[in-house]
Amino acid sequence: MEDVSSGRASMPARIAATVPSGGLLAAMPAYAPTGGGLMAKLVSLFPGNSGTTLPTHQALVIVFDAESGEPLALLDGTSITTLRTAAGSALSAELLARPDAGTLAILGTGVQARAHAEAMMRVRPIQQIRVAGRSRDRAASLASALQDALGVDAQAVDTYQEACADADLVCAATHSPVPVVERTFLKPGVHVTSVGYNTDGREVDSATVADALVVVESVAAVLAPPPAGCNDLRLPIEEGLIEPGHIHAEIGDLLTGAKAGRTSPGQITLYKSVGVAAQDAAAADLVLTAARRQGLGVTIDLWA
Repeated sequence: MEDVSSGRASMPARIAATVPSGGLLAAMPAYAPTGGGLMAKLVSLFPGNSGTTLPTHQALVIVFDAESGEPLALLDGTSITTLRTAAGSALSAELLARPDAGTLAILGTGVQARAHAEAMMRVRPIQQIRVAGRSRDRAASLASALQDALGVDAQAVDTYQEACADADLVCAATHSPVPVVERTFLKPGVHVTSVGYNTDGREVDSATVADALVVVESVAAVLAPPPAGCNDLRLPIEEGLIEPGHIHAEIGDLLTGAKAGRTSPGQITLYKSVGVAAQDAAAADLVLTAARRQGLGVTIDLWA
């Protein structure tokens, strides 16, 4: 993220092809010199897969040699996307959430929801988790799994508002076209992370964005025109509630100290993620390095 904010990374805006069902296929190339490399990710987003055996996000990552351009590896980008997205949210919580944050709201019941709960446990003293989603049964199933795996009290609740009530951390990971995070749901001092994307709507309402200290991965990425960017910030700008300058900082700016983070215990902070390819480059490098060390994978001579 420091590479992104300093300009050291080469990361053009994503492009995407859309299909009539509402799905899309996006291409995300990047070069990240620090702990990364040269790679491209192809990721499909098909919200209609929700509730089926197929994930809504499916992806492939291809790693190239940064000196010669030789293709080096083909990796499962689906799991990499899940983990790097949750890791980015956890980094935002480490930098912006109150140190005593103990109550976590998980909005959504998919793989990102679980990954976010696990990641937040690494950076804050979470004692209670509340899960809400479109399906009460799926929320209950996830809450039970989290309680068993993480050893903390985890309960399913009926509404997003109930999940957010008195929460110190709110993680939104849905495909909802209407906001699941509303300003009236939130208490002072909460840190919100939002990673959901829907071409027809947004996860976070305008009032929350207007009242929050907003941090993103990349200002250029979140303000890019559709199908890139995010409606969560685009719509309040179009409504005249905020200016683009309302975006306080990029994560990399906080890491380098170029910008400050939270300034008071009662401040609401918001991390809006659209996912950037530099994160995929760093994550893919970690996976490829570990695979080589452990002797995993199949070697193929492409030019034989």
